[in-house]
Amino acid sequence: QAEWKYNFLYTVLPYRFGLPAERLWVSVYEDDDEAFAIWTLEVGVPAEHIKRMGEEDNFWTSGVTGPCGPCSEIYYDFHPERGHSDADLGDDTRFIEFYNLVFMQYNRMDDGSLEPLKQKNIDTGLGLERMARILQKVPNNYETDLIFPIIEKASELANVSYAIADDSIKTNLKIIGDHSRAIVFLLSDGVVPSNIGRGYVVRRLIRRAVRTGRLVGIKGDGRGNIEGAFLPTIAEKVIDLSTYIDSDVKGRAPRILEELKREELRFVLTLERGEKLLDQMLADALSNAQKNGSAPCLSGKDAFLLYDTYGFPVEITREVACERGVSIDMDTFDIEMENQRRQSQAAHNAVKLTIGNGADLTESIPDTEFLGYDTLSTRAVVEGLLANGKPVLQISKGSEVEILLNRTPFYAESGGQIGDNGFLFIPDAGNQQKAVIEIKDVQKSLGNVFVHTGIVKEGNIEVGREVEAAVDTRLRQRAKVHHTATHLLQAALKIVIGQETSQAGSLVAFDRLRFDFNFHRPLSENELMKIEELINNWIVEATPLETKVMPLTDAKRAGAIAMFGEKYGDQVRVVEVPGISMELCGGTHVSNTSELRGFKIISEQGIASGIRRIEAVAGEAFIEYVNARDNYVKQLCSTLKVVINCHYVKVKAEEVPTRVETLQEELRMARNEISAVRAKAAVYKASIVANNAFLVGTAKKIRVLVECMDDIDADSLKSAADYLVDVLQDPAAVILGSCPGEGKVSLIAAFTPGVVDIGIEAGKFIDPIAKLCGGGGGGRPTFAQAGGRKSENLLSALEKARAELVSVLSEKAS
Repeated sequence: QAEWKYNFLYTVLPYRFGLPAERLWVSVYEDDDEAFAIWTLEVGVPAEHIKRMGEEDNFWTSGVTGPCGPCSEIYYDFHPERGHSDADLGDDTRFIEFYNLVFMQYNRMDDGSLEPLKQKNIDTGLGLERMARILQKVPNNYETDLIFPIIEKASELANVSYAIADDSIKTNLKIIGDHSRAIVFLLSDGVVPSNIGRGYVVRRLIRRAVRTGRLVGIKGDGRGNIEGAFLPTIAEKVIDLSTYIDSDVKGRAPRILEELKREELRFVLTLERGEKLLDQMLADALSNAQKNGSAPCLSGKDAFLLYDTYGFPVEITREVACERGVSIDMDTFDIEMENQRRQSQAAHNAVKLTIGNGADLTESIPDTEFLGYDTLSTRAVVEGLLANGKPVLQISKGSEVEILLNRTPFYAESGGQIGDNGFLFIPDAGNQQKAVIEIKDVQKSLGNVFVHTGIVKEGNIEVGREVEAAVDTRLRQRAKVHHTATHLLQAALKIVIGQETSQAGSLVAFDRLRFDFNFHRPLSENELMKIEELINNWIVEATPLETKVMPLTDAKRAGAIAMFGEKYGDQVRVVEVPGISMELCGGTHVSNTSELRGFKIISEQGIASGIRRIEAVAGEAFIEYVNARDNYVKQLCSTLKVVINCHYVKVKAEEVPTRVETLQEELRMARNEISAVRAKAAVYKASIVANNAFLVGTAKKIRVLVECMDDIDADSLKSAADYLVDVLQDPAAVILGSCPGEGKVSLIAAFTPGVVDIGIEAGKFIDPIAKLCGGGGGGRPTFAQAGGRKSENLLSALEKARAELVSVLSEKAS
């Protein structure tokens, strides 16, 4: 190691990178005398250029527990003229750490103690941007040629000069440059903005970059569109710079730019709504603090409201609040977030087995041997029983029980596939069933212990007893069909909508499959048809599946798809449909695609921003679905009869759409006729009540009519009001009310221009009257409509309207 360090420090750095040895400093852990001795005695670093530093700086840990060890780091000195007597490696105006060595030699235990690792190693690395900063002699990493061209493009869009900008503007431009680079590479790698996992990381980066761009004054896309997105323009510069780093990025540019544009414009709408509300909340917080003499603080509930209802990221809320001098009650925010998680979180797949004293039962139960790939029945021994979560030795008929076996053919829920159903039998000497346990669910506990949940139908079962375990073969086949169909669906999606789409979740059930995937828009009917056509063609081709167990590295090299976030062992199971699909998968599958029989998508919908969901059926479920739909069509054909030669005749299946359109048109015409009749009836009634109009005012005589029109609907009420205004002539004021149905109130105010001219508007007048009926409304000065729910208050509300109208008109028209 010493020879390597010497060559690196005194050969590679000076001659390959041109770094003078006298500008290099080294840090070691405070009590690491071995590292100090190697650096000084074997490598030749002057002792005055080595600093001993504490645990905070020079002891690396992977977390609270786990592998850890002392560090040694190499620093570059920008100002050697300052000497070495009081040198502080933490002074970032003088030093920059650019190389790191971690001596991974300990394992930190739960109690904080350190034990030596059996396999010690050295973890080492160099910072690319930091070395670029040193070689290019620039004041920070952002001004290297790796990032600065991006910052310059942002400066151009903001119409500011980076060279003369203040520190605040420079910081914001650095944020845009740094985030834009990260965003482009994430999008290139297939990460789609969403509210979960890595999708949320890229969404947060985009949103922070957008808001920061607004802060520095960027408006529009820089190409004349003031409402356009600016991040795609900056991303083009990132893509140009990526040519020598990752050549694939340029080929994915159209998708990257389109995704970025869509996400930015969507967030701008969120920003505008959220900023207005946040501005009011901060103003209230500052005002309350001034009144109370306390520090201004935004409540956690308000911050959560912005996040949950308006999609306003809490990180941005915190930034804006900080700019205004307002803190946030993050403790309450975290509580609100936790409450939401608890409400929305589904039951976790893992089953934790505990006994009364809290000990983990899995510690005494060995892993279950799974035989279900090769057989659906086997003899097994009962290793443990639990009733109501507590271990028991025996359990009798009628009881719910959790059973642990030494081996099982039952598949435990994992990888999206639900657990098998079936039975456990205990035969007696006469080949009769001494005990029968129906298994309704199988889950995995911590480790690899299978927990069979069921009900004892006959007899008793006890620990140590041998049982015959039998999977329901029909249900297993349905699960196998849907799991293979899920793989084919993912392959078809990649062909139809693009290779960048990826799985975001799945469910493989007996009655259907559900597949969640990253995509930014609904799929068209044509795309869904293409997906179905592809899969059904693959079914017809009757391709045999191939299943292999191989090293993870070999599987990835072969092109097998791995689920992001899943943990895999060194050996993995690969399920391949040759020429179509290859995935890492522990689930059960058919042996040939022909077993799927048919495939049909039953729904496609969005479940979150950037996440779509397809539900589909295959195999026996496909036949059931098609038969059910056929029966529905037959019922429709029988119901939608047509008259031919004075006889009712069933329509043909292909004639159903046309027949429905005809009935819809007939219904529309009938409704129009009914509306016309109702309007005529309303006008007729209006002609009768017109005689009830009375005059108000002395200088100006105004005809006033306030009437209840019984159960006339809103449209007919409007026709009646129009008629009355014409008949009564200007100046006139008409208020009509009706109860068109139970719990419904309709109100109309119609004022002629002569009434409006003296300062009374229909829209303003009708709203408080409607509130008396539990509703509200408004409209133009001459005409307004309102509604309500309290029909029992209509007559008193009209009396109130009459009294107020008379009072106001008497005052203004006299």
